[in-house]
Amino acid sequence: MRRRDLILQSGLLLAALSISPPRAKALGGVVLETGTDVPDFDLEGSSQQTPNKERWTLSDFRGQWLALYFYPRDFTGGCTIEARGFAKLLNRYQELDAAVVGISADSVDDHASFCSSEGLDFPLLSDPDGVVSKAYGSWMAPYSLRHTFLIDPQGKLRQRWVAVRPSGHAQEVLDELINQRNNTAV
Repeated sequence: MRRRDLILQSGLLLAALSISPPRAKALGGVVLETGTDVPDFDLEGSSQQTPNKERWTLSDFRGQWLALYFYPRDFTGGCTIEARGFAKLLNRYQELDAAVVGISADSVDDHASFCSSEGLDFPLLSDPDGVVSKAYGSWMAPYSLRHTFLIDPQGKLRQRWVAVRPSGHAQEVLDELINQRNNTAV
């Protein structure tokens, strides 16, 4: 009898563990599921590469891959390391027809100063109220959380990273981009 009860309990536990919630929650909100369409955005920002452009939308990147990364604050240690990593590899991303975009709650002026001081040639977008960050499950007021989303040319989420470690992250995303491109080319 004891053995049978144990087997029954084990089976119920396994069944319970195999049930997954429809959408996973994490610090910062509901995390987007891979394979789903990503939320649109329309934000002001700054870019040394396109200094006359004031707003960016998801549709600006339609037809190419997009590494969209959220980060807490300009000029802080981890955020600077992460931005420098993407800047260092930007040519490789562009060779693979991919764009890099950063989003935080910082102002457009702060982004312009950060881009200038760090030589960043990709857009940094301002999300002061966290509207877009919330839509991506990356908001803990008053900051965006360090999450990254790899979006395919059709606007579908192909990979996500939650609670990113800044050092080496840009290479990690680039490696996954290469992997995803190779898998979709077959």
